[in-house]
Amino acid sequence: MNVSIYSNVTQTTGRESYTTAVAKNVIIVALYFSINYINGTLVHTFFKHEIFTENPRYILFIHMVLNDMIQLTIAVLLNIISYIFFTINVSLCCFLLMIAIFTTLNTPLNLAGMAVERYIAICNPLRHTQICTVRRTYFLIGLIWVFGAIPILPDLFVLLATEPLSFFHSKIYCSRDSVFRHRYLVEKKNVSHLVYLSLVWLTLFYTYFKIMFAAKATGADARKARNTILLHGLQLVLCMFTYIGPQLEGLFISLFPFLQNDFRFATYLFVHILPRFISPIVYGLRDRMFCEYLKKHLLYLAHKERDKRKTQPIQSIYQ
Repeated sequence: MNVSIYSNVTQTTGRESYTTAVAKNVIIVALYFSINYINGTLVHTFFKHEIFTENPRYILFIHMVLNDMIQLTIAVLLNIISYIFFTINVSLCCFLLMIAIFTTLNTPLNLAGMAVERYIAICNPLRHTQICTVRRTYFLIGLIWVFGAIPILPDLFVLLATEPLSFFHSKIYCSRDSVFRHRYLVEKKNVSHLVYLSLVWLTLFYTYFKIMFAAKATGADARKARNTILLHGLQLVLCMFTYIGPQLEGLFISLFPFLQNDFRFATYLFVHILPRFISPIVYGLRDRMFCEYLKKHLLYLAHKERDKRKTQPIQSIYQ
């Protein structure tokens, strides 16, 4: 997770005014509820219809949506905590960071899994139902969480072995580099991110070119799948801001130190908020079948609310 893992979004050499701090937090919280309302609607639509719960493509998609909801919740929570309390207990910070790091690494791995599923559907359609079963899809999601945990679990063991007990009872500004501060852990973090992102990029490139060649022979479905892989690439670029965001932030702050608070806030929005907003729009609303069911669900809720309002005056007469 990004605010907590890498950079200090609100820690500044000059404290912001009360009005500015409140305005920024109101914007963040408003975006949080808006995005999670959309995501929550997608999740509800998914579980209401068996046609989605039995389809590996939509299972992977909704897993990414749930993962984004958890990640966004932790990011906003840590941002608000940093404004109100500034420092929190190290043990609590470590717990939040573990969840944040899991969900951060899950996103590119989930994108790779979605790309492979589209590759099998287009390039090997006769065996798609045999290879991409519901059971194997949930097994893949389990593997995603395992591989997401592999880079951070050794860090936790090193932290427990090297830090005194008093450190875990102290208070600290909650960031990854503040908690996992051993030099070895910082270098390992950079290497593990490079390895993971390289493997995901190779997967996206391979599936994209395979589907691109298949598009010439199979037509519209393959072209749509090819465009989907491109969108996966866009999402992965946004995920990469998680890792290069602190460097870009440091560069801009060194050039314009008087705007450091604004740069940190902008970095926070682009790194933590924007990717979570694009995911449901790109993948959920772009899919024709999912969008149709989503519209039916929203229309049903609207009619239900309208009927409820019509019956309220009648009920009050007999009360």
